[in-house]
Amino acid sequence: MLPTTSGGSSHTVVLANEEALHRLVKDVAIALEPGDLVTLSGDLGAGKTTFARALIRHLAGDPAIEVPSPTFTLMQAYELPRFPLVHADLYRVSGSSELAELGFDDLPAGAVILLEWPDRAAGFLPPDRLDIAITLAPQLGGEHRNLRITGYGTFAPRAERLAAVRKFLDGSDYGEAERERLAGDASVRSYERLTLGSRRVILMSSPRRPDGPPVRNGQPYSAIAHLAEDVKPFVALAKGLHERGFSAPQIYAADLDEGFLILEDLGGEGVVEGDPPAPIGHRYQTAVDVLIALHKLSLPDTLPVAPLIDHRIPPYDLDALLIEVELLPDWYLPHRGSPPAPAARETYLALWREALAPALDARPTWVLRDFHSPNLLWLADRAGIARLGLLDFQDALMGPPAYDLASLLQDARVDVPEEIEIELLGRYVRARREAEEEFDIAGFVRLYSTLAAQRASKILGIFARLDRRDGKPQYVRHLPRVWNYLQRSLAHPDLAPLDAWYKVNVSPPE
Repeated sequence: MLPTTSGGSSHTVVLANEEALHRLVKDVAIALEPGDLVTLSGDLGAGKTTFARALIRHLAGDPAIEVPSPTFTLMQAYELPRFPLVHADLYRVSGSSELAELGFDDLPAGAVILLEWPDRAAGFLPPDRLDIAITLAPQLGGEHRNLRITGYGTFAPRAERLAAVRKFLDGSDYGEAERERLAGDASVRSYERLTLGSRRVILMSSPRRPDGPPVRNGQPYSAIAHLAEDVKPFVALAKGLHERGFSAPQIYAADLDEGFLILEDLGGEGVVEGDPPAPIGHRYQTAVDVLIALHKLSLPDTLPVAPLIDHRIPPYDLDALLIEVELLPDWYLPHRGSPPAPAARETYLALWREALAPALDARPTWVLRDFHSPNLLWLADRAGIARLGLLDFQDALMGPPAYDLASLLQDARVDVPEEIEIELLGRYVRARREAEEEFDIAGFVRLYSTLAAQRASKILGIFARLDRRDGKPQYVRHLPRVWNYLQRSLAHPDLAPLDAWYKVNVSPPE
């Protein structure tokens, strides 16, 4: 074990009764991740085991599950829906020399550890942990407890977030709502479903994106690629889409500084079905129709967020397009054991500069940028293009309309058969040609293939990076699908020089 670190981020909570205890338990449960350590400090009888029992029962989804005190067994393990949990009590441990005998080195992978009497392991606790110190408050009444919640190490910002979300909810209409954690994406954003009586809404938590290391001209990747730094772009686009008849979620409450939004709950019915998931034909047709409707509009590059606050939608410029394709030589090729030589890399970028030139000349529209199945919901009770619910558009740019169509029809997480891709591409270009006699079908298809190849190259790099840098190997299983999409796109005759470079320098995923 590593030495204890000092400092951290702390806040105090006063619990007046059992109801307040259970609310705090739910707040802590929502914040936990596999592998976390939660230490429970306090005098004998302060309520450590009561807190632990309530937390385990909540995580188990069973208020009647037996949770014995581990005072004599020292450790008790539970297989819970989100992760395994080990409840340990060091009260009877006389010194750190006994810790190795308890079996901490043999815990299940990803287990959350709930540890009472952590002072018995002083000097041997990991630096990243959440500590909950409980003390009696007899001057306030028999049931009152004071709790000091401290996040150490990497848990410090998470502890701050735990306090901030509670403050936000208490200031809204949903302070007493039931909270259900929803599956997130690969970003730092998280989502919950809040239920209060018959009302259901979504809580979006999007802390300000920290700048990464500079990668070019003193700028981090996020700045060059024009990734959203806070929730203001989401608010602006949500309002802009909603005003134009598209089903972006309405925003009921917002804290722009802290990055909290309470959103309309658009449900959970998607545009794919089955295992493995496959496109539902008429829903994908509606998704294409949404893009047709959007791309027919003349759209502004500046949108209001709040009084005196506007958001300017950045351009999808050459620097952003190139920094994305550089993810392939930076991450995917090393992932395959073949980082490119400097000369090969320069040739790669030169080929992409030439291929992407038409994208810079296309009439710009709102490129939602992640217009694919995980972010599309089906709203059967609505009509026309409003049947498609839209999510995850905070990174939107002003750029070529072909990009979002490629994102939909070459979905990195869903197999879209080539015949369906061709059919829906045809649906799009026919509708655009009917509305605009000057619409260049051949030029659009060429640009579609180029941007599909650009996006596939980017995603190969992102998924390799998620595996190698971020410890998220689950994305590697999508690499063969993305590789196949890349081959489809590079088959366009105008991309022959790029295709030749890939054939020489890039190997398919295993």
